[in-house]
Amino acid sequence: MSVSALGAAQTFAYSSAPSRPAASGGGGAVAAGRAQAAAPGGLSTADLKVVSELKARDQVVRAHEAAHLAAGAGIVTRGASYTYQTGPDGQRYAIGGEVGISTSPGRTPEETLAKAEQIRAAALAPADPSGQDLRVAAQAAQMAAEARQLLAEQSAEARRVGEAYGAGAAPESAVPAGTQVDAWA
Repeated sequence: MSVSALGAAQTFAYSSAPSRPAASGGGGAVAAGRAQAAAPGGLSTADLKVVSELKARDQVVRAHEAAHLAAGAGIVTRGASYTYQTGPDGQRYAIGGEVGISTSPGRTPEETLAKAEQIRAAALAPADPSGQDLRVAAQAAQMAAEARQLLAEQSAEARRVGEAYGAGAAPESAVPAGTQVDAWA
């Protein structure tokens, strides 16, 4: 997960691609290469298998990031960016990706709560959330809990003020500063 210097943006990252082992320089690799039959198109059967795996991986990664984008409408700071691997066929295949989202709080506790719930939904949107996605979802859950706590405190304060002045309206001088509302009929 990358977080900006201001802490206002995070990314969902998906890059659990199995890495392809490097061929050893020993004679075993050369002998194995000779045993592989050339397939149509000039690629060996082993290369065709690698290309097939890369194509499948590319589809999974793109679907994963598309799920984040769809669920993150309104909080996405940048579209999906991908990490690529070039296959034996010379084509580039996505093997990892990320979507930037805004994780800054809202202007009010209500906005913060709604935003936190959307961040969590976007993080958990793919069928197979990555470890990074789960961390972002947990941070969003914490943000939501803090917003709920602030809302509860505000509600308790409003009840306390209401009870202190009874069911009737409190005189203007008795209402704490910043809570007065002018109502004109």
